[in-house]
Amino acid sequence: MSPRATSAPASPAGSPTALTARGRAASAVARLATWASRVTGRGSGGMIGGLVALKVDPGLMRQLAAGRRTALVTGTNGKSTTTRMLVAALGSVDRVASNSGGDNMDAGIVSALNADRTAPLAAIEVDELHTPAVAANTDPEAIVLLNLSRDQLDRVGEINAIERRLRAGVAAQPQATIVANCDDVMMTSVAYDNPSVVWVAAGAPWAGDSVSCPRTGEPVTRTVDEAGAVHWRGTGPLPDGREFARPEPDWWVDDEAIHGPGGFTAPMRLALPGRANRGNAAQAVATAVAMGADPAAAVRAVETVDDVAGRYSTVDVDGRSAHLLLAKNPAGWQEALGMIDASADGLVIAVNGQVADGVDLSWLWDVRFETFEGISVYAAGERAADLSVRLTYAGVEHELEPDPLAAIRRCPPGRVEVLANYTAFRDLGRAIAALGGSDPARKEQR
Repeated sequence: MSPRATSAPASPAGSPTALTARGRAASAVARLATWASRVTGRGSGGMIGGLVALKVDPGLMRQLAAGRRTALVTGTNGKSTTTRMLVAALGSVDRVASNSGGDNMDAGIVSALNADRTAPLAAIEVDELHTPAVAANTDPEAIVLLNLSRDQLDRVGEINAIERRLRAGVAAQPQATIVANCDDVMMTSVAYDNPSVVWVAAGAPWAGDSVSCPRTGEPVTRTVDEAGAVHWRGTGPLPDGREFARPEPDWWVDDEAIHGPGGFTAPMRLALPGRANRGNAAQAVATAVAMGADPAAAVRAVETVDDVAGRYSTVDVDGRSAHLLLAKNPAGWQEALGMIDASADGLVIAVNGQVADGVDLSWLWDVRFETFEGISVYAAGERAADLSVRLTYAGVEHELEPDPLAAIRRCPPGRVEVLANYTAFRDLGRAIAALGGSDPARKEQR
């Protein structure tokens, strides 16, 4: 799709624009396709509507985005959660359109914007590869850069190439405020040259993909200060002579509170677990404030987010209380493993290797599974055998049960932790729904 091939009619600042005749036809066809998908039970329609619309009018995204104040959220992990938090925080300012179902490529974004034509604000989750083109079509007021690490190498490719592509895409949007994670070496490099950056210390416990500077190849060193903050710096200068080092954050979090510019401090008690989600919340708050939200109101809003498309939800499966967690790559798995309750009665780890997951599962060997004792562990999913080999080398006693639902049922009665990658999580949700319950993965798509 050519980023600026179709121009939309002018509209008053801050109000969504009218569509061209072709755009109106595309919008109508999209709504019909979405409706048909839902009533026939084929899905939420978040993708098919946009796919059909873009066939009719390839410039529809630009028309639907015109007149809105838009924030884009991108990164390897945390996009859906941060976007959901940003929607809540920006809701204190005005109505917000968003792709809350997680459809984060062109078609899904078009569907989301088409679903709410009049909302003056938009918070859009965007796949890393699609961010430059989506930014060119939406003229974002803010771009949120979360983290960047290996993910689906067979589809996404080498991490330094993605950093360069993102950097060029961000540089092409000088009007945007960049809200970047200064703890992440890769995202800091993406934002480093931008004229307007809000730096957030959102954390970056996974350093396996940032041992060297993405611009020079020189090693990156890390030190820890007395407060426990990790500071990093490149050992060699950038080509223009500047030092490449962790910027001082404008926003940061600790275990109890969030801190921001001008001495702002507020308690922050999130409903979602994990240190990573505190970082996600900090970036959502920082972005909302940059777009006009009151800081205290933004913090209160992100505290209300308790579910993201079924992630972190707990469902009953034959008397077992199954706590569902989603992870998709080494960094995400390492973070999710830290959320596992080791006192649970059972643990099911489910891994598929479909296109949406990435068929290359060699990353399993980068995840530290050597942490489970005294808990019944089951290796499940289409690639359960691959996972079983990894668990064996990690010294984790386990049983092989490819069907995740059957694996939950084989766990002792009580609390069961379930950690699954993308399609395994999706398929398990559908299996649970078939039992007569609601599909946890579709809660945010209705």
